[in-house]
Amino acid sequence: MKIVTTDTQQHSSTYLYLVCLVAALGGFLFGFDTAVISGTVSLVKHDFNLDALHEGWFVSCALLGCIIGVSISGKLSDKYGRKLVLILSAVLFLISALGCMYSGSFTALIIFRLIGGLGIGVASMVSPLYISEFSPSRFRGMMVSLYQLALTVGIVLAYFTNAYLANHAGDTFSSEATHKIFSAEVWRAMLGLGALPAAIFLVSLFMVPESPRWLLLKGQEKKATDILVKIDGLDAAQNEIASFKSSANEAGSDSLKELFKPVYRKALWIGLLLPFLSQVCGINAVIYYGPRILEQAGFTLNNALGGQVTIGLVNVVFTFVAIFTIDRWGRRPLLFVGIGGAVFSLIIIGALFAAGLTSGPWILIFILAFIACFAFSFGPVCWVVIGEIFPNAIRGKAMALATLSLWIGNFLVGQLTPAMLEGLGSSYTFWIFAICCSPALWLTWKLIPETKGRSLENIEAYWKQSFNKTLKRQ
Repeated sequence: MKIVTTDTQQHSSTYLYLVCLVAALGGFLFGFDTAVISGTVSLVKHDFNLDALHEGWFVSCALLGCIIGVSISGKLSDKYGRKLVLILSAVLFLISALGCMYSGSFTALIIFRLIGGLGIGVASMVSPLYISEFSPSRFRGMMVSLYQLALTVGIVLAYFTNAYLANHAGDTFSSEATHKIFSAEVWRAMLGLGALPAAIFLVSLFMVPESPRWLLLKGQEKKATDILVKIDGLDAAQNEIASFKSSANEAGSDSLKELFKPVYRKALWIGLLLPFLSQVCGINAVIYYGPRILEQAGFTLNNALGGQVTIGLVNVVFTFVAIFTIDRWGRRPLLFVGIGGAVFSLIIIGALFAAGLTSGPWILIFILAFIACFAFSFGPVCWVVIGEIFPNAIRGKAMALATLSLWIGNFLVGQLTPAMLEGLGSSYTFWIFAICCSPALWLTWKLIPETKGRSLENIEAYWKQSFNKTLKRQ
């Protein structure tokens, strides 16, 4: 897909891609940390003799850390900048991975999982925010989708490393410490491998600039202009700055209270509901508890982990559908098709479990169909939309609120899925996910506007124009 035509633009687009890829590493770590847990649950449960409640706590404690991380990330990123807060998230990831590898007790393991959750929470908000503010409007959907692609690559790499380490857990090592980490308690190696990408993320962040829109908010026009020119050329930079100034002149306060005004009410509802619904559809039940679900369908543990690798690969492949179509087809068509397909797949999965048709490939086929539908719709489009719909002055705080909604949904799924699988069974669990996913179709139809090709300032103006039209009709 060729997106540039001149030498200057070619240089600019290369710079744009490199910077956005560095920011997207936050998504990679988010995905890796989210998925790596799936291969460790049964092992940690065995080593620490956990009941269902503590098993759920082991999975969801990081999600609690995410909620705390998101809660503070908006204010921190608005005050200190997007780049500095991303550096903080990388440090938290690194501490968590090393701490989990060498933790001496279940309590210590939980503490380091919480620290990792803080890092995920911060990165999950600031990485797509940074990319959204950094990218020209005509490429913004593609660039933000790179974050979701990195997330899915992180997931599949976690599945590969989990499967590899599980298959070599019986190997012997000369060092007692190495034997404990890579053989006797292989979950330590699974969790500790996250230290390597965390270190790469940390070093890379020192090579990227600050978000130009944050610089403009802080009155640093010269620095912002230099970055915008490097991204998209002088004319585009001048247009961006003129639009920003026009928007700033009409803007209200930089308090989050601005978001609760009637003019931004639809944006608020979209920001709260779309991320929440993207989680309660059950995507992370498959990510966290995939091996257990596949074991219930008759797979052995090692085969289940192999099936989980397949799930991860499908997730990556179908994210490319969004990357290459979101700025051409738009956000709404992808949401309609993907959410509809996800609901249908969830209903069929529940029916297969209810009918006892768990032998053979059908369960895995429809789980893969569900993952594929999520991967080109809910997954990337959610991040794109919540990065676009909020006003400049409060985008950091507003995105933190939207991402907090996502992590609350994620926490509920992580905490309740083991109890649902144990108490209700797989069929009712998937039917409940289908019911929870369905309202997203109404949300897309009624509230979400098409934002492809629009500048962030133009989208902000859209809410005001739409509100004024509504007032006139009344």
